[in-house]
Amino acid sequence: MSDLPDLAVDISGLTKTYGGQNGRPAKLALDGVTLSIPRGSFFGLLGPNGAGKSTLINILAGLVNKSSGAAKVWGHDIDASVRLARLSIGVVPQELNLDPFFTPFEMLEVQAGLYGVPKANRRTLEILAAMGLADKAHSYARTLSGGMRRRLLVAKALVHSPPVLVLDEPTAGVDIELRRNLWDYVRQLNAAGTTILLTTHYLEEAEELCDRIAIIDQGHLIACEEKPALMQRLDTKGLTLTLAQPITAIPEMLACFAPEIKEGGKLFIRYRPSATGVGRILEAVRESGLVLADLTTHEADLEDVFLALTKAARAEHHQP
Repeated sequence: MSDLPDLAVDISGLTKTYGGQNGRPAKLALDGVTLSIPRGSFFGLLGPNGAGKSTLINILAGLVNKSSGAAKVWGHDIDASVRLARLSIGVVPQELNLDPFFTPFEMLEVQAGLYGVPKANRRTLEILAAMGLADKAHSYARTLSGGMRRRLLVAKALVHSPPVLVLDEPTAGVDIELRRNLWDYVRQLNAAGTTILLTTHYLEEAEELCDRIAIIDQGHLIACEEKPALMQRLDTKGLTLTLAQPITAIPEMLACFAPEIKEGGKLFIRYRPSATGVGRILEAVRESGLVLADLTTHEADLEDVFLALTKAARAEHHQP
């Protein structure tokens, strides 16, 4: 029987309130968040700026004290088993907080020492090579480009081989090629069993990479589902109709679908698949005497779902 936990991260009722300063009121950053991240998953944590993502991550990493609730990392309570919990997680922060007078090799060696990794077990050169930094191993960090510094942060988070890797906006300021290389390596880590927790404002990245996604806004968890289920939350599709003869007015038979006339006289119809089949729309097109030259369907993407859910959540909490 495996001793590995079923949940890589297990959060229950997590709350954090930052005390007010200089006459400002206290700020509730997390409001009773309950969240489970299965072992081995590629998990996306999404939310607008100020939603509480970084606070949650910093609590897991032991950098911020929670106000109430409980959290476990790899089965270790962050309060009762501080050392084991911290050994189980590696965090790649948003900020490029690197000592400019250290080389990448020195930086990883120091980091490994802080985590108590014996010299015989260190993988410094292996990790630098995986990050494409082998030729910069003995160059000062201040000479590295922004993209290289970002990859060096990933390398630092890997020195103690944590089973949970947190990537907090890891591709901010990284060019497309380096971003692809980074994701290829992170996918390999995930395939080998590392649980990945990703926060990103590039929603297309989360949609492509993650198998499970949570959305947090204003300290509230508003969704946490496997990606296919989340994508189906928004019951909407789009249909672009290219006609043999462009039109300038909406035929009466199509008015009930509230179509829009787009550039080139094309028709765009947004509809709910649960209520309206595409066949019904096409039948109305034929009955209108229009000749169809081509059609394109548009599925709702993660950005559509994200915007719809955060808008609904804010309306429920009556906040702007």
